[in-house]
Amino acid sequence: MAKNKKEALLKTPTGINGLDEITNGGFPKGRPVLICGSAGCGKTLFATQFLVKGITEYNEPGVFMSFEESASDLTQNFNSLGFDFEKLKADKKLYVDHVRIERSEIEETGEYDLEGLFIRLNYAIDTVGAKRVVLDTLESLFSGMENMALLRSEIRRLFTWLKEKGVTAIITGERGESSLTRQGLEEYVSDCVILLDFRVIEQIATRRLRIVKYRGSTHGTNEYPFIIDEDGISVLPVTSLKLDYKSSTEIISTGLAALDNAFSTGGIYCGSSTLLTGQAGTSKTILAAHFAMSSYKRKESTLYFSFEESPDQLLRNMATIGIDLKQAIKSKLLHIQASRPSLQGLEMHLLVFNKLLEELKPRTVIIDPISSLITIGNNNEVRAMLVRLMDTLKMKQINALFTSLTHDGPSEYNNPTVDAVSSLADTWIDLKNEERNNERVRSLLIVKSRGMGHSNNQQDFTITDKGINFTTSNKK
Repeated sequence: MAKNKKEALLKTPTGINGLDEITNGGFPKGRPVLICGSAGCGKTLFATQFLVKGITEYNEPGVFMSFEESASDLTQNFNSLGFDFEKLKADKKLYVDHVRIERSEIEETGEYDLEGLFIRLNYAIDTVGAKRVVLDTLESLFSGMENMALLRSEIRRLFTWLKEKGVTAIITGERGESSLTRQGLEEYVSDCVILLDFRVIEQIATRRLRIVKYRGSTHGTNEYPFIIDEDGISVLPVTSLKLDYKSSTEIISTGLAALDNAFSTGGIYCGSSTLLTGQAGTSKTILAAHFAMSSYKRKESTLYFSFEESPDQLLRNMATIGIDLKQAIKSKLLHIQASRPSLQGLEMHLLVFNKLLEELKPRTVIIDPISSLITIGNNNEVRAMLVRLMDTLKMKQINALFTSLTHDGPSEYNNPTVDAVSSLADTWIDLKNEERNNERVRSLLIVKSRGMGHSNNQQDFTITDKGINFTTSNKK
């Protein structure tokens, strides 16, 4: 997504995480924007967040004119998201108006036009000195009109009037059967059109956003997933990442001195990614815990995603082998995020990852195991999601460790998570669980490590009450 340096169109920041990157700076200043979509896709919330963030972050007063919900209903609905309508109204930064539309009354009064609305809207804008306006939803406003020629004329007049007033306006509209909106005209007279979509695929719900058009500006053209949580809407422009991140020369420890010594540099590069593969029981999670403790000893924060164990179970299991993760949690340098992969779709997981990265700003991220993601997506979807995640971590120069389950046999590496990550990972360590002389032997082999020499030996190790211990004899 290229940035046009000669672009002269003035932009209004949206206040919605990730959206300004997609739109190259925000919505067109002083022009109408159409947000359309089916019921439940987040249109009203989208418009409300734009309005509230404009007031609280950019000191731009706003007007919210609703044709469906009353002012008291709107206030109650958005209090749960921290949008305090009453305070904003008391500070004279927000004007909320509910325009009641009754089809029977419109039919009784004869020909219908918007002159009354213009007067009412003009008063609201002037009262608070509004720079942003929301009209929610347009269908209700024209519910009593049967004359299509008059309807189209009034829509054009409304959009022209908003432009002349110099406000950045969001108009929400229900999606039509054969057009973006029911009337089919709003999308043509709007300067910017954004389509929201709410879909359910294999019982997993996903919300997505697409910029249909944006006059006078370059913009992202892909579909972008977005999430609605207690903080409102967040959009992640996951398809716009570039290979322009920096690479550090600083060396950090893996948490195991013997493993560090297997690298010519005495450790791995800071901000690099490490992949641990192996069958069940090869100690992938234990190595990940050593990695987390190494970050803690450097007084760096760690974000640990666990897809198979609860935080309490992980702490208990590691404590039995001398790895005390509790002290790291008490110091608030370790945060464990545990959930089943089926909790949400792949792109929603990616959005949650990104949100936590912004909130916690960790220096180390561990995902254990990434192979669990195959249960909620096909091979191509999992591969695409992991590539995006790794690029995000690279751009932020975060130390990353991924574990992945493999299966015995000639195709043990032939799974989408290993395929996706192995070529991108800077260091790949494979763990094995073999039987030698009627004895179970665990071993480790460094498959690759970019930018540094490393041991070619397969190193045996045991699990003790003090963690992993490497034996002196190595199998070549």
